[in-house]
Amino acid sequence: MPFPRVNGLRCMELGARGTPLQEELNALVLSGTKVATAGLLVDYSEEGEDLDTVGEEQFLVDGSLEPIARIRFLRVDVVPFCDVTWAFAQAEGEGFVDLEDWRAAHRRYWARESGVDVSDDELVVCLWFEVIAPAPALPPLSPTPLAPRPSEPPKDA
Repeated sequence: MPFPRVNGLRCMELGARGTPLQEELNALVLSGTKVATAGLLVDYSEEGEDLDTVGEEQFLVDGSLEPIARIRFLRVDVVPFCDVTWAFAQAEGEGFVDLEDWRAAHRRYWARESGVDVSDDELVVCLWFEVIAPAPALPPLSPTPLAPRPSEPPKDA
């Protein structure tokens, strides 16, 4: 099943739809604490979806697929699971104490939600983003993709 869309714009869902985890992750985004998220590359191919791109805008949606914010991707990295950096794990804003904590939590989540036993070589899509408009003040869609902003996260964090 393809990723959800609202008014033609691709949507980002955090956590499993309609769960307390989704509500918690969305709240972290809206508070500015969570500025990154990770997904499995295999999920994109299984869903027939293109990889997210720098400058792409999407709606962040709640469990009812209602937009709660518009986000823009600042950086998109595809790396082996074992190469995800501490800087990225911290940017997820979920209170991980170290990389082992991040890895264990993500392995449990992906095993439960995607049925994937994540190996160290599993490719992970690391997305850095910014909220450009919280609901209900969602501006019109940008007519063209935006160039990366100078304030993008460090490349070798």
